[in-house]
Amino acid sequence: MLFDLELIKNVYARLEERVPLIRKVLNRPLTLTEKLLYAHLSDIKELKEFTRGDDYVNFAPDRIAMQDATAQMALLQFMNSGKGTTAVPVTVHCDHLIQANMNGSADLDFALRSNQEVYDFLQSVSNKYGIGFWKPGAGIIHQVVLENYAFPGGMMIGTDSHTPNAGGLGMIAIGVGGADAVDVMAGMPWELKMPKLIGVRLTGRLNGWTSAKDIILKVAGILTTKGGTNAIVQYFGDGAHSLSATGKATICNMGAEIGATTSVFPFDEKMDDYLSQTGREEVARLAVAVRKHLQDDPEILTDPEKYFDQLIELDLNKLEPYINGPYTPDAACPISEFAHYVRANGYPEKLEVGLIGSCTNSSYEDLTRAVSVARQALEKGLKTNSEFIVTPGSEQIRFTSERDGILQTFEQIGGIIMANACGPCIGQWKRHTVDPNRKNSILTSFNRNFAKRNDGNPNTHSFVASPEIVTALSIAGDLTFNPLTDTLTNENGEQVRLDEPVGLEMPVAGFAVEDPGYIPPAKSGATLQVKVDPHSERLQLLSSFKPWDGKDYKELNLLIKAKGKCTTDHISMAGPWLKYRGHLENISDNLLMGAINYFNDQANQVLNFETGTYDKVSAVAKGYKSKGIGSVVVAEENYGEGSSREHAAMEPRFLNVKAILSKSFARIHETNLKKQGMLALTFVDKDDYDKVREEDRIDILGLTSMSPGTLLKVVLKHVDGSVDEFEVRHSYNELQIEWFKAGGALNLISKQKA
Repeated sequence: MLFDLELIKNVYARLEERVPLIRKVLNRPLTLTEKLLYAHLSDIKELKEFTRGDDYVNFAPDRIAMQDATAQMALLQFMNSGKGTTAVPVTVHCDHLIQANMNGSADLDFALRSNQEVYDFLQSVSNKYGIGFWKPGAGIIHQVVLENYAFPGGMMIGTDSHTPNAGGLGMIAIGVGGADAVDVMAGMPWELKMPKLIGVRLTGRLNGWTSAKDIILKVAGILTTKGGTNAIVQYFGDGAHSLSATGKATICNMGAEIGATTSVFPFDEKMDDYLSQTGREEVARLAVAVRKHLQDDPEILTDPEKYFDQLIELDLNKLEPYINGPYTPDAACPISEFAHYVRANGYPEKLEVGLIGSCTNSSYEDLTRAVSVARQALEKGLKTNSEFIVTPGSEQIRFTSERDGILQTFEQIGGIIMANACGPCIGQWKRHTVDPNRKNSILTSFNRNFAKRNDGNPNTHSFVASPEIVTALSIAGDLTFNPLTDTLTNENGEQVRLDEPVGLEMPVAGFAVEDPGYIPPAKSGATLQVKVDPHSERLQLLSSFKPWDGKDYKELNLLIKAKGKCTTDHISMAGPWLKYRGHLENISDNLLMGAINYFNDQANQVLNFETGTYDKVSAVAKGYKSKGIGSVVVAEENYGEGSSREHAAMEPRFLNVKAILSKSFARIHETNLKKQGMLALTFVDKDDYDKVREEDRIDILGLTSMSPGTLLKVVLKHVDGSVDEFEVRHSYNELQIEWFKAGGALNLISKQKA
């Protein structure tokens, strides 16, 4: 299918018109990233040299993509905007609510029965507002977008943190919260702090067991989970052009794990080939015609240090496979050192489950490289010694792979083919185990490996690698096995070695699919109704949050002082809670249940000031709310790291949390908090975190004169009568302050419409 052709033509016409103007105004050569960002300014009259990392800029994205878990809340908000249709093309993809349990067919059937109410809502609201709908089983949002919508030079936002996957086709694709998507759907500009630029120059070529996944695993180790915050990572160099489009997408996808705003590659022949092979020859032809605008100016490549804020050099000839983890995706270890790493840290050496697929690594190339290892197992008398799970990325990938015998080979070595969905990657995995809390190790080709993310077990040591490395270690059943150097004992007692994997970037016979799973919307939805059962446990129409009352916050209670890493999985868990993503009141019961309380080192046990007892975080917050008492959450570095889920911002807002005070924020989550009318504050002096006590009453002063760049004051009134005061920062600009005053960005949009 070919979508958005006229839109793409308009984008390329705009590039032709604007790029020369941008170069003239900035008076210097331009990186690819700058061309695409500045060409998508909401108002070209505002064109000037924006300061990276400081200036907020209004952009006009070309399209929006949403997955079913986040789309529910976004569309419930959009229904309150008063708009009759979306201002830009939008798609909804049903990929998050399908639980991996038995196999693809059985799990899809179960999902259709158990989630019918949600699917009906999403399809009906999509039908009414002109939104393309991809039904359950069609595939994972990012793979489907890459196959159908991503195009070089475009700008897309998506309500999923791995939206940057589309950077593999040269698109500026950024993960956002649902409120950001609502703004754009309603025809408003989309605001973003002008990102800094991190350049990664790739030289040489991948060889042997090394794959594109190893590039981002290595980069994650260099930059850490915070190193890309408020920055776009742009890859370039001869090594970049040697990578397949889907390999590039893998790298961009997992850029979310370094906190990057997005990642992008310049247009090249690999992208041209992929567009043509996926039925978009016309888009490829149009991109070739504007190629010069889809690449860096020549001067950038000659002297990149002059134009990037940070430059990383990576020689692919010397790169070896990496395995990252456990518990954080930036714990990078080359495979040559991994056995020692596992033993030295006492990690379980037995590999219980190997899982390949997900939005990061489920392309045809990924599966063919992995299956080349599986075929060797059959030929050399080996079998898998770990449970082995395979998740195709889309129905097109599944159908083509089945036609080509790939899936059958995986099954022959003991693999289980799951539905075309996110499944275990996001905790939608009914793991078959006699002890769900035991210490164990798993290895995935996914992107994220936070504690409890995959299976809810805090003692599961989850590691991340390429699909071919996962397959090899699943055959060995041993985390300490190195397929580059070690041998295995086959069924005849012989020592055999696995050969280097070989893959195909695209199928020799072309891609094929019978039913891709797309349902177009009605031509006019004006008379269509979207019904939500008022007694539903899964869907709930939204009421607007109350505006700020114009006063400083005083006598707030501390809800929790979170210790250590506090991701969106800690704040609003996925897994079984996904079923409540359209019901704010019910999902708020999981608020901060994974966060560790600084004062007792326990999860989901905090002091209720009013009763003097300990209870669940949500229960304590509800108790405060019922008495009209506001509260504060205090946290450490990179609060809100991980998924883009805005529920992690809406839940505390719903339960009357007034402010989050942290040492630093992850980009998407900080924006989500602002959109919901909350205060996102950071310590000026991070040591002030230590001053917060369990029974403090908290004042936040200076709100009445709050303006961009001003500091606010926090007053801690301790139970012993002593007081601590210190300054805190906010990063709100004038518009964001108006969101705060209005009680949320959507309130402001609705008021402006009125």
